[in-house]
Amino acid sequence: MEIQELREKIDQIDRELVSLFCERMNVAADVAEYKREHKLPVLDASRERALLTKVAELSGEEFEEYTRTLYATLLSLSRSYQHKRLGETSPLCDAIASAVANTAPVFPERAVVACQGVEGAYSQSAAEKLFRLPSIMFFSQFDSVFSAIESGMCRYGVLPIENSTAGSVKQVYDLMIRHQFKIVRSVRIKIDHNLLVKKGTKLSDVKEIFSHEQAIGQCSAFLATLPPNIKVTRVENTAVAARMVAQSDRTDVASLSSRSCASLYGLEVLAGSVQDNGNNHTRFICISKDLEIYPGADRISLMLITAHRPGSLFNILSRFNSLGINLLKLESRPLPDRDFEFMFYFDLEASVYAEKTAQLLAELEQECDDFSYLGSYSEVV
Repeated sequence: MEIQELREKIDQIDRELVSLFCERMNVAADVAEYKREHKLPVLDASRERALLTKVAELSGEEFEEYTRTLYATLLSLSRSYQHKRLGETSPLCDAIASAVANTAPVFPERAVVACQGVEGAYSQSAAEKLFRLPSIMFFSQFDSVFSAIESGMCRYGVLPIENSTAGSVKQVYDLMIRHQFKIVRSVRIKIDHNLLVKKGTKLSDVKEIFSHEQAIGQCSAFLATLPPNIKVTRVENTAVAARMVAQSDRTDVASLSSRSCASLYGLEVLAGSVQDNGNNHTRFICISKDLEIYPGADRISLMLITAHRPGSLFNILSRFNSLGINLLKLESRPLPDRDFEFMFYFDLEASVYAEKTAQLLAELEQECDDFSYLGSYSEVV
């Protein structure tokens, strides 16, 4: 049989499939009405499991997995259509609508902002890029930044969440599971690490280098060129490292810190831009206690826990695909109190003003084991 004949045969099958699909969706609409009348939830997990098992058996061993994948997507579309037909709203959608209506039209220029570290930290640079006149309060730990927001001590907090070279800041992701907050904006900061010393110190004098673990990882190639007897010590922040060098009685210590820390703490740049990758950026999130959605928000962040069974994450991803929503980031972190279960963090490229976005959030809120909407915001580059 020629290829054209085969394609014509597939075209005919596709016409039948589309017709049957539309017929099935119309029946799903009737099912939705029945569920409305009898106050039943859209998701019937036991029915779906039974159906997936049945169609897998009907398809035979060769096509079993393909059929499961097809019907998992089909069931996801059916649930989505039922939610839409029912016109369901949720407390979350109401809160989003209220935030859109009540948030100021312009991001504030002045605010009390919590940052981890000390003067000269990259988080300070991020805060100063977000706010024209920030009043910055420094805290030694990331956990304290979250606590300052929750207690109302600071209106906003600025935290690093990922680096283009070293990847995600896992400690921040772990804290995100425990704390209540909303993301109101994000910003990218160019990272430039330098070897700073006291005036007069030579490279041959250096016996110990202080820095944050992320900076150490980002400068691994440079550190590999140094004598092996030089000790590398991890501290809580690159600016703290520079301050330690400045305040130390020793003249054989150095830090990996920003160039601004050199002038701030009276140090010299012994070696400049020593990071492995010249295109090195860190993304910071700006968090608040209350939901604030400023005009132009085009990014959404979510955290959720899916059912602990095969295909659960796929069902979420297929939902994004079916609604044409672009996934910018997916991060998983183990749940501390559950063996082999994970929290998933998503960044979506989606407008909070779009009807399909509200539909998606309402569905996820109802169907996930645990769901947190972290906010809608824009990113400053």
